Amino acid sequence: MQDSGEQQNRGPNLSQAGAVLTIDLGAIRENYRLLRERLEGGQCAAVVKADGYGLGAAAVATALRREGCNAFFVAQAAEGISLRRVLGEGPDIFVLNGIHPGAEDDCAAAGLIAVANSAAQLAAWQAAARRRGQRLPVAVQVDSGMSRLGMAQAEVESIGRDAFDGLDLKLVMSHLACADELNNPVNALQRKAFEALRRMLPDAPASLANSSGIFLGGAFHYDLVRPGAALYGVNPTPGRENPMRQTVRLAAKIIQTRGLEAGIGVGYGHSFRSTAELRLATIALGYADGWPRRAAAVAWHRGRKLPFAGRVSMDTIILDISALSPEEPAPGDLVELIGERQTIDEIAALSDTIGYEILTGLGHRFHRRYEGG
Repeated sequence: MQDSGEQQNRGPNLSQAGAVLTIDLGAIRENYRLLRERLEGGQCAAVVKADGYGLGAAAVATALRREGCNAFFVAQAAEGISLRRVLGEGPDIFVLNGIHPGAEDDCAAAGLIAVANSAAQLAAWQAAARRRGQRLPVAVQVDSGMSRLGMAQAEVESIGRDAFDGLDLKLVMSHLACADELNNPVNALQRKAFEALRRMLPDAPASLANSSGIFLGGAFHYDLVRPGAALYGVNPTPGRENPMRQTVRLAAKIIQTRGLEAGIGVGYGHSFRSTAELRLATIALGYADGWPRRAAAVAWHRGRKLPFAGRVSMDTIILDISALSPEEPAPGDLVELIGERQTIDEIAALSDTIGYEILTGLGHRFHRRYEGG
């Protein structure tokens, strides 16, 4: 296993970057422990697709490996091959989207586990095993009611037992569509459908629960759970208190400050107009960095709230800093936009989206700091 500090791209250096993203690997490890403690038996895996939900798959997976995690899920084959280089031999790496035609040999050489979402994917992986003269691990995903990925009942019924010759069936899995809604009857219906589909396949460990699914109780845990967003601090129980620790802080540098008279328009479209004398600061953050254009939030400087003034631009946001003393802040000073005072989920709510989208959209112009790995 290679060191996460060597593997992780930390972006531009601090003096060159306009903003700083701090990732608390210790908090991610603690979230993993909190989720693992909720299990009624079984194994806790980690979903690190989309570059660890935007936070750096190499650093995140290395930290979780040290926490005892032995199974990781990515979406695409290239992610799995890169992760294998970081983690080395040992942990299981599942490719959720399956293996695209032509990539089978590369994935087999990297020791990845294909998640077969169709009979065609299963047959292609079996053909690779025969061609290579080796037994290959495979997982099968069944569609229990999400209609996204996985084999529906008719396709499962069409699979003969010889479809697994030369393959080692490591997991039968499915995905919950409404797990974040505790009382949604779809959850129980999907679990019932999953049970029926499992019985049509050879005996193997089972997996159904994602982050929110863990909180539906032991009946949904089976042999392995697959948390993703909850590891990174997104609330897996919307409408209730977030049981997870926050894992990221985002702070942006001040570029320029100015005084403003009453009646002056600010930003594109002059959507904001001063009604009194103000002091403004322009910071180096915008929608090109993943900040949602519609999320007119606040920033914080030494515990004081600084409202947005006008529209979010591609590379900048304007803040009302009238609450600060005339001596502060100075160009280069940092103001915080994401942290304990203003969380990923709160930013998502302001822009009518979900925390997953905010996390995975965080840009690559930040200087990245990793703590607690």
